[in-house]
Amino acid sequence: MAQEIKTGLSHEVRDVVTAANTAKAMGSGCLEVFATPAMCCLMEKAASDLTDSLLDEGSTSVGTALSIAHSAATPVGMQVRAVAEITGVEGRRISFKVAAFDEAGEIGSGTHERFIVFKEKFQQKADSKLEG
Repeated sequence: MAQEIKTGLSHEVRDVVTAANTAKAMGSGCLEVFATPAMCCLMEKAASDLTDSLLDEGSTSVGTALSIAHSAATPVGMQVRAVAEITGVEGRRISFKVAAFDEAGEIGSGTHERFIVFKEKFQQKADSKLEG
């Protein structure tokens, strides 16, 4: 691995709530507020960016589990951010604590797991499903 993956490392990503990432636009509800799937994606992005920054070329990580609670609504126009912190490393499995915030405070939290894979081998295995 390019760098040591260890507990305590964290990464933050940011976004802005727009019409495109609302519950109404994403089909997860009818309101013009930050969608739960968009929050999940932002949390996964924080974890993925952190993990991938530590891996050798040719490797990546894939999400294997996500358990979150979305505890507060965020309107269009507000900034949101997600933080992922590594809480455990077991072989190629990495566990995270994830949380999301808007300008008023925490809007969600939970746990996430990712698994390190070799890009080419993983893609070949997935593509082989098309062959029957």
